[in-house]
Amino acid sequence: MGSSGHTYEHHDLVPLAALINRELRNGKTEKPAVRYGYAAQSRKGEDYFLMKTDCQRVAGNPSTSFSVFGIFDGHNGSGAAIFSRDNLLNYVLNAMPRGLERDEWLHALPRALVAGFVKADKEFQAKGTNSKPFKLIFCCRTLICVNNKLKLVSSAGKTSGTTATFVIIDGWTVTVASVGDSRCILDAQGGGVSILTVDHRLEENAEERERVTASGGEVGRLSIFGGTEVGPLRCWPGGLCLSRSIGDMDVGEFIVPIPYVKQVKLSSTGGRLIIASDGVWDAVSSEMAAQSCRGLPAELAARLVVKESLRTRGLKDDTSCIVVDIIPPDNKIPPSPPPKKYNKLKALFFTKNYWKSTNKTKKLSAVGTVEELFEEGSAMLAERLGNDKPTAETGGIFVCAVCQADLASNEGISVHAGWIFSVSSKPWQGPFLCTDCRNKKDAMEGKRPSGVRVV
Repeated sequence: MGSSGHTYEHHDLVPLAALINRELRNGKTEKPAVRYGYAAQSRKGEDYFLMKTDCQRVAGNPSTSFSVFGIFDGHNGSGAAIFSRDNLLNYVLNAMPRGLERDEWLHALPRALVAGFVKADKEFQAKGTNSKPFKLIFCCRTLICVNNKLKLVSSAGKTSGTTATFVIIDGWTVTVASVGDSRCILDAQGGGVSILTVDHRLEENAEERERVTASGGEVGRLSIFGGTEVGPLRCWPGGLCLSRSIGDMDVGEFIVPIPYVKQVKLSSTGGRLIIASDGVWDAVSSEMAAQSCRGLPAELAARLVVKESLRTRGLKDDTSCIVVDIIPPDNKIPPSPPPKKYNKLKALFFTKNYWKSTNKTKKLSAVGTVEELFEEGSAMLAERLGNDKPTAETGGIFVCAVCQADLASNEGISVHAGWIFSVSSKPWQGPFLCTDCRNKKDAMEGKRPSGVRVV
């Protein structure tokens, strides 16, 4: 783990291929059923859903099906949330090497999620700078006080941003990627509740505060006359309460789109996922949300979670919830408590270094029904993309690891290369980035001001 992100303890993990081979030997390869429901109460109209149960790893092959669910909680408008809902899945899938078997596909997924999130952020920001509303001169400015310093903040022309909690379910394996403060919890059969995301609120996340300030941002509260500080911790410029999001072009590149990713494998008894925006989690705890809807079908459960949130706190924010039940194929669910071929890219992709975290096993649930396969939360792109070892089979063909643009062998620059090259840099070792994505990486790490391009 890098010093700039959360420090996540890697417990004993078990290789995914070993789990799948164990299933094959035991004859337990039948996929579970997936049932879902959703509910929402809108105050600002900036929460958006993604729910797809008909995705396929291999087009036309139903046996390769998987499901995708997401909540995108927008701020300063709905543009980033809508853009992410419509494009994020395609960006993630485009970052996956072709021709992978299922276990390889699941192994590759965490890295592809990182690339997809960063590309979504990059493409949305490019869309903003190329559209007329973002070329307008700011016409209204406000003087505010932060950390006893006056700051001039533009109140017109802001760009929107969004949280993203993105869930992919393939058989018994659940992979969750998240930025912001929306959350996904797992209520495993047997009553164990596990949180599968990390909140990226500056108020609650000391390590993210350190990362933002080290990258050139300033963290502080608003000050009223007399020096009294009010409200949550925010990042300046921009005044955002989050340290990670998609969009938010006006707050600086140190607010990064690099997601926390966790991958777990459920037991054959299944479980329930509750994915919700902060309108829910500001009102009820994870345990309370899970307990309030146990024993109910997914759609009714989602309604009840939203209802309980409104009863506790009122409608102070958009309040959205998706409930997903992962059900054994034989439908014999223990009763819950009542409510209270060779591929060149493939050869580059899989390396021992990248999968260093898949050599141990962690029991997430209190009753030992969930196995952790992968967990990573670093905000450093080089750490998240890992290492690609060059082979003699590549033929000089490379692609950018983030935007998937084709690169000639003399065009790409290694994600591990320093901003100013040193003798320790290894520019021949991938993955590689195009110039635009390299500039974005450097800006996110505070190596140059946001928006400054180096050719």
